[in-house]
Amino acid sequence: MDLEDQFQLEHLLFRERWCKVCGEKKNLIEEFYRTRKDKGSVPSSYSYECKECTKKRIVLHRMTSAVLDKWEYPDW
Repeated sequence: MDLEDQFQLEHLLFRERWCKVCGEKKNLIEEFYRTRKDKGSVPSSYSYECKECTKKRIVLHRMTSAVLDKWEYPDW
């Protein structure tokens, strides 16, 4: 028995990942942002939050211009 016959490249590379925020199973390469610049696509170089959840989080927590307008330089 040859080890190469038992395993294929697909078994070693993850193609899907569960999003930690929404809990959906999505395509790793297309639906998640890369967080590290590795040589090749190592599963650990992708985030655990999908692109949609990341966009929602950024928009929800973005500072509004009203908050920035109220800021004043401290008068010491």
